[in-house]
Amino acid sequence: MIFSAFERMVAMRYLRARRQEGFISVIAGFSLLGIGLGVATLIIVMSVMNGFRTELLGRVLGLYSHLEVQSLLGPMPENDAVTQRLLTVPGVTAVMPTVEGQALITQDGTASAAYVHGITPEDFRRRPIVSTHLVEGAAEAFGAATGATGDEANLGDGIAIGSRMAKRLNLHVGDQLRLVSPRFNQTAFGSIPRARTYPIAAIFDVGMYDVDNSLIFMPLAAAQTFFGVANGYTSIEVFVQDPTHIDPYLAAATRAAGQEYRVYDWRQRSAAFVSAIDVERNVMFLILSLIILVAAFNVISSMIMLVKDKGRDIAILRTMGASRGMVLRIFFLTGASIGVVGTVFGMVLGVLFTKNIEAIRQFLQAIIGRDLFNAEIYFFTQIPAKLDWMEVTQVGVMALFLSFAATVYPSWRAARLDPVEALRYE
Repeated sequence: MIFSAFERMVAMRYLRARRQEGFISVIAGFSLLGIGLGVATLIIVMSVMNGFRTELLGRVLGLYSHLEVQSLLGPMPENDAVTQRLLTVPGVTAVMPTVEGQALITQDGTASAAYVHGITPEDFRRRPIVSTHLVEGAAEAFGAATGATGDEANLGDGIAIGSRMAKRLNLHVGDQLRLVSPRFNQTAFGSIPRARTYPIAAIFDVGMYDVDNSLIFMPLAAAQTFFGVANGYTSIEVFVQDPTHIDPYLAAATRAAGQEYRVYDWRQRSAAFVSAIDVERNVMFLILSLIILVAAFNVISSMIMLVKDKGRDIAILRTMGASRGMVLRIFFLTGASIGVVGTVFGMVLGVLFTKNIEAIRQFLQAIIGRDLFNAEIYFFTQIPAKLDWMEVTQVGVMALFLSFAATVYPSWRAARLDPVEALRYE
């Protein structure tokens, strides 16, 4: 073994301080606690950032298309051959024509903005992140005929709205929602805003505040009439097998679409979210690593004090035949033990906290009576956390390296101590 039984015995003895050495023991204890809390904090924060990124990408990729094709010449006709060409691209799993646009909600004397996404009822049911997260209504009711008459015949097909929009406007399945289009109808009296009333067929909750608060799914035929895109689409959504490696699909879809079309991928649509999370993740890792570095400096200070306090013991060991290497290993083992115990303690605490972070949040909210995770700010209704065991291992290795590095100088000082000088005034 690297350390002999004698070296391990002396190192452990130095860790159990006597009454007159209690101050040094307290400093060592704080160093151990600092390393442990630093490691735990770093694991918890990185796990939450990983959870944010995973949840965000999972919901974005499930809610929005992986690729979006738009015509450079305006709305594309229904019989556009680009749809058939896109279906021939290897790896493409679905191609969905859509009509998208902004609208104004006028309800009970109030007005608010919304984003309308027009798709066919079949495509709506093929989006499990929406169709399987309904809090009211059924996916089959989306786009079903409602028997509307007059100028709203065939335009009153059931729509789907988010849970927070429904709560904000006090709406339920079966209620009516009035939308105003940005396009105008030309009449003898001038331009009149195009407005229609649609019954609510379903209410979804995907767990993203912005989506649940402002997105409306509308049957494709109704959206075409509402936005004045008769027998046409504003874009075509393309879904692929592996959206995390989108570049090959993007290149193939661009070639298949042709020069009259522009192809976007999901990274461009959600670039702000993804880049912000990546930047925050890297910055938080750097900042929180300083906590472990500060704890490592505490190890240095406690070890230097221990070396000065044990000067006579070191001199006696040297006169009894202990080599400088033996003394260096004794004090290195003493300091390293603090780092190992602190790192293990921090890793266990960080993993346990991460595994139960949502239960801990609910417990703290019940005690203080305040919302600690506002969905309006963080986009999610609960704290997402994903443990990356490779990352946990990297944090542990970094903490051990800093701890071991912090013990090198004090151990070297102890090994270089001159026994004659240490015992001169004893």
